Amino acid sequence: MKVTWEGVIPAITTPFNEDYSIDHQLQAEHARWMVDAGCTGVVPFGSLGEAATLSYEEKLRTVENLASALDGVAPVIPMVSSLSTAEAARFAKDAEAAGASGFMVLPPYVYSSDWREMRGHVSEVFRATGLPCMLYNNPIAYRTDFLPPQVAELAAEFPHMQAIKESSADLRRITWLRTLMSDEFKILIGVDDLIVEAVHTGAVGWIAGLVNAMPAESVRLFELARAGRDAEAFELYAWFLPLLRLDIGTKFVQMIKLAVEHAGWGSSRVRGPRFELEGEERAAVMRVIEEGFASRPDLKALA
Repeated sequence: MKVTWEGVIPAITTPFNEDYSIDHQLQAEHARWMVDAGCTGVVPFGSLGEAATLSYEEKLRTVENLASALDGVAPVIPMVSSLSTAEAARFAKDAEAAGASGFMVLPPYVYSSDWREMRGHVSEVFRATGLPCMLYNNPIAYRTDFLPPQVAELAAEFPHMQAIKESSADLRRITWLRTLMSDEFKILIGVDDLIVEAVHTGAVGWIAGLVNAMPAESVRLFELARAGRDAEAFELYAWFLPLLRLDIGTKFVQMIKLAVEHAGWGSSRVRGPRFELEGEERAAVMRVIEEGFASRPDLKALA
């Protein structure tokens, strides 16, 4: 399945059964629901997908399951993240065989070092697959920062590195990247509450979180922003921002999973070391979610 690196691409959550095994059937149905709403692919095993708590075998089965469910409809783009370079490269090979259409490639998620080592790590992953790849830059979460000239160097050596998920929250990076890269190189934003600003700066895709609970609204917001319909985009954005801000902070997985549960897609269960929210913390998040759902705008009026 061709990856275009444009549009709204959910970083899909991982639903768990009561015994904390993965509910693969629900995940496939959830993915298809989002694609039917206009999403252009899915990214399993992002931070939102609780990648660090999933086994190697669980990840491969998830790729197979999603690839089967979305066959011919939308690409499955697993995140490649590992403590070791060898395992990351091996996963890219195995996930390609399991049905992946492309990859989102991270630096090691615990060890963080200099450009020489990080370049070596992601280069081994790129060498392990011929599928299209997207580099993930999130210096806030991973303490590794791929500067635009370094991104350009990687893209020159590995032409199948076709895109970047830029999550530095610095919109100047988008402009900087655009001055160095051709129009064929795609820039995607990975920060929910920067989507309109990022599109205005030149981002052509959104690796999104709250889309797991509200795909139709996410797609419409992105489309309005890309079309330059600023008044309609701002109206929708103003309503959406309290929900989109749930994508920020240490407990964003728990908060978004509560929204997904409220939308009718399984439970808010998370695997340890995370705990589900409780008490006033949970109540405060639920107030945002319930108010947002209760005041959903009429998308037909924004068509």
